[in-house]
Amino acid sequence: MITREDIRELAEFQGDGAECAISFYFQPTPPSNRSHREQAILVKDLVHQALREAEKSGRNGKARADLQRILDLAGEWQGNRTRAKAVFACGTSNIWREVDLPPQLAKTQLFVNRRFHLKELALLLGRQPRLWVAFVDRHRARFFDLHLDEVKEQEALFRALPRRGRGDGFAGYDAGHAERSVNDEVLHHFKNVAELLKLGLERKAFDRLVIGCQDILWRDFEAQLHPYVKNRLLGRFTAEVGSATETQVREQGERMVRESLAQHQHEQLREVLDQARSNGHGVTGLRRVLRSLEMGEVQVLLMADNYSAHAVECGSCGHLDAHMVQYCPVCGRSTQELEDVADAIVPAAIRRDVELVYVKDEPEFDRVGSIAALLRFRVDQKKGGVAIAS
Repeated sequence: MITREDIRELAEFQGDGAECAISFYFQPTPPSNRSHREQAILVKDLVHQALREAEKSGRNGKARADLQRILDLAGEWQGNRTRAKAVFACGTSNIWREVDLPPQLAKTQLFVNRRFHLKELALLLGRQPRLWVAFVDRHRARFFDLHLDEVKEQEALFRALPRRGRGDGFAGYDAGHAERSVNDEVLHHFKNVAELLKLGLERKAFDRLVIGCQDILWRDFEAQLHPYVKNRLLGRFTAEVGSATETQVREQGERMVRESLAQHQHEQLREVLDQARSNGHGVTGLRRVLRSLEMGEVQVLLMADNYSAHAVECGSCGHLDAHMVQYCPVCGRSTQELEDVADAIVPAAIRRDVELVYVKDEPEFDRVGSIAALLRFRVDQKKGGVAIAS
């Protein structure tokens, strides 16, 4: 299971001239014949091509051992894997990370660069946040962890209700007393479940939450949830604790995540476009986004899920520029061309805790360059909102 710390560590890595950051994404495909050789041939071709590119840059010896290990592993995976795989490796820095993923990658790919290629991983993780699905009734609670298409049930919570006697006592007094006792026990149970969810959020066990319970119980249970937990709540569905299954967890959880992400994408896109038109806290186009990212202004970065563009990067100060200039306008050192600027943008966003939102099938977004950013602030504006020279 990959964690946020793992992703941040990968994003922070930037190799020097002798180091190679190898990123390998393996997408299993149904074999077209009994030989099961298509994927093995593809991976072998990718490895040989990567070795040729590494040899051109004088890093062949550093990359060869890691690439050979990847080639050997891919041969083992061929024909007997139903899940995708990602490998991030740099032998000179003792980095080797293997990540199991849902079989939802575009294709099998191999990248050798000075930094890890995280675009595919960020896209997949953004669409599948770590989700808890909690089933709750009057005295039981079950918790399921849904992440990257895997479902795991956590420890359940059970609170036995007090047993009632045969009679209601004089003038029904005992009946009323027993009912109040049961209601108190149910309230304590709801508080315990709410506290467990709060603790789970504090230790970062989940990013989003879905609740399954009976309609009649929801109002009382919702009142016990901590505000921070409510902020992570995607929705609720009607369910019985005892009959909860992994299939139900997966179907309901994935449905609510899809709906929530679609709504969030639409809201963020509308806001950033409105802010950009009014010269507010929004910018569009690669040049403006790169400048805002470098100035630390960006809060949310929006990109088309297939976004790719050429840019240059300064090998000394790290400045990114949409203009294909030979020398860095910041420090004057020479620049190097980036075939895909997303290779540099995505790790920078992860390092700076910038939210990544991938946009799909939005013609209006395509017309503004397929990349935009929602800003925390703008350094080129005074407090009164009047633009000044940067």
